Amino acid sequence: MTDFNWTQLQNGSDIRGVALKGIVNEPVNLTAERVTLLGKAFGTWLSQQLDQPTDRLIVAVGRDSRLSGEALSAAVTTGLTSLGIQVYDVAIASTPAMFMSTITEGFDCDGAIMLTASHLPFNRNGLKFFTKKGGLDKPDIKAILALAAANEFEAIATPGNVTERDLMAVYAEQLVKTIREGVNAKTNFEQPLKGLKIVVDAGNGSGGFYVDRVLQPLGADTTGSQFLEPDGMFPNHIPNPENETAMAAISAAVTANKADFGIIFDTDVDRGAAVDPSGKELNRNRLIALMSVVVLREHPGSTIVTDSITSDGLATFIEQDLGGVHFRYRRGYKNVINQAIALNESGEESWLAIETSGHGAMKENHFLDDGAYLITKLLVEVAKLHEQGKTITDLIATLQEPVESEEFRFKITESDFKTYGLGVIEKLKDFAAQQENWQIVPKNREGIRVSCKSSGQDGWFLLRLSLHDPVMPLNVESNVKGGVEKINSQLLEFLQKYEDLTIGEFGKV
Repeated sequence: MTDFNWTQLQNGSDIRGVALKGIVNEPVNLTAERVTLLGKAFGTWLSQQLDQPTDRLIVAVGRDSRLSGEALSAAVTTGLTSLGIQVYDVAIASTPAMFMSTITEGFDCDGAIMLTASHLPFNRNGLKFFTKKGGLDKPDIKAILALAAANEFEAIATPGNVTERDLMAVYAEQLVKTIREGVNAKTNFEQPLKGLKIVVDAGNGSGGFYVDRVLQPLGADTTGSQFLEPDGMFPNHIPNPENETAMAAISAAVTANKADFGIIFDTDVDRGAAVDPSGKELNRNRLIALMSVVVLREHPGSTIVTDSITSDGLATFIEQDLGGVHFRYRRGYKNVINQAIALNESGEESWLAIETSGHGAMKENHFLDDGAYLITKLLVEVAKLHEQGKTITDLIATLQEPVESEEFRFKITESDFKTYGLGVIEKLKDFAAQQENWQIVPKNREGIRVSCKSSGQDGWFLLRLSLHDPVMPLNVESNVKGGVEKINSQLLEFLQKYEDLTIGEFGKV
């Protein structure tokens, strides 16, 4: 263990690694032995943060449907109990529910650990950590990994107990209450979703609970729901609201069953998306627009924080149609959430932080990125609109959407990729400033965003440096057919000069 590079397991504010054999050139690095040490490290870190002895701490441990989940859950529990920590084993759970275990009466845990690797392949797994303050940040993960690497833990004479608890029943009841009180139906308060057909696609992850523990008690007809059973091989599609196959699957389920609403979750339910009765996807900019309607109705004039790649039409919708403020920030859901928290601390009211990936967090829900909670807020609207003979898409009828949208990812071959990438961005600023009908967008907080105003382009592009990898993503959108190609052709004149930037198919525009 002494020669293992623990830092390779850090993935921003999470820990992730390869837990199972089965994919070529992906050796296992997240072993049960290492996860046991990570349990000890988190317990020790938590003890230091709270200034409490480890044998007075309670930690909840949950997992998603991954094949390695049960073994790694047992391993991290072994690490925790060796320090005398009492463990609540909640079995298969959602990531948001794990945080709720720290602030929910009857649980009131000092910390929580979720074994998950979101939508990554079956061989991966990871750990997400929570305290009563929320999810841990990058410096916290770094400190925990340092403790694991040092491996200087003292076992307690009496190990902590392990108790099985049904966290998801308690968490689901909170969602049920939110919908009942939000709809506040005069004729059927207990079952405000009666008369609605709602289908759920859980992608064989942890989200199946939403059918029998949330929707059915509220009276919804859930016929046609699919892939609810946990299966760590994810045999039907990747559980990911950004994945085309996954979204096509829930769209098809909605239309085939003539449903009023469709719901899809990622593996650990911290992200979600929806589908309207026609099968139209309600994710990315549309999901942000819908949530903005809800939030700005409740908190007029407040600020909506999003990531950097949101469309121009969304900004117009938030600011002109809804009267809110749009604050475009950097990619990374923790970045977006932390920025919203910072705005509130500075006196600027912000109730929603949301990324195009589907990560969305609300101030009223502890700024927890919780896919089930976002969907729950939308279901309140679905029920109310159904009584009026309307659908949820009517709320965003004026949202202007691009005619074309593409994303490219350019690999940087230079070893010092960050310096190289930032240099490309600086040079592109000079190039863009010289182009007729191109305008560098002000108040852009990541990479360079350029508005392309010529009649044949009528769009924008954003070139940025990836948060962790030697990659430069390029997003291009246009409001006219053929506009993306025209923007790309003009941009190619600049990009093709950089030999250490692999532009691949982009160079053939």
